Amino acid sequence: MAIQKRKKRFFDIDIPLIRKETQLQAFELEELSGRLIKYDLTRILRGKSMTLQAVIEIKDGKAIAIPKQIILMPYYLRRMVRKGTNYVEDSISTDCKDAQIRIKPFLVTRRKVSRAVRKALREKARQEIIEYVKNKKNEALFDEVLKNQLQKILSLKLKKIYPLSTCEIRIIKIEKFLKKEETTEPEKIKED
Repeated sequence: MAIQKRKKRFFDIDIPLIRKETQLQAFELEELSGRLIKYDLTRILRGKSMTLQAVIEIKDGKAIAIPKQIILMPYYLRRMVRKGTNYVEDSISTDCKDAQIRIKPFLVTRRKVSRAVRKALREKARQEIIEYVKNKKNEALFDEVLKNQLQKILSLKLKKIYPLSTCEIRIIKIEKFLKKEETTEPEKIKED
């Protein structure tokens, strides 16, 4: 008796963050669960070189890519830093509503500045990011980084310390998902 060969097929994967679809090859849809994909966002963002890493989850017979991290490419950052400027980097691990995330801001000043100014920029950026992130869900944060909303807010706050030529989020990634804690309070009985 001959053994039938299995053929790989293409399956559609929906990426809701950027409202696009892509295809991956597998024998069955369930094999795609947990697979990591990289998607280049350079054309979507008009030349701003970013890559999206997403994990595939199967929901209701559909493959959906859930964002895991967004990385701004190093060659794009190198072009931003000119002679006669300083850059400030930081790495912030904080909790949002449904996950623990790591955000790495990248700030470029207009001129050379003292170490004290760079430290003040770093500390203010850390404080503002932690405050901004704590009430947001991770998908909303990824969307705001792509639309440049978080960077714009941060730049306006840091302008008071020293004007920046560039304010970018170099990396945003999910370190771990937080468990949903369900608190059930006993119902209060009304006495008539």
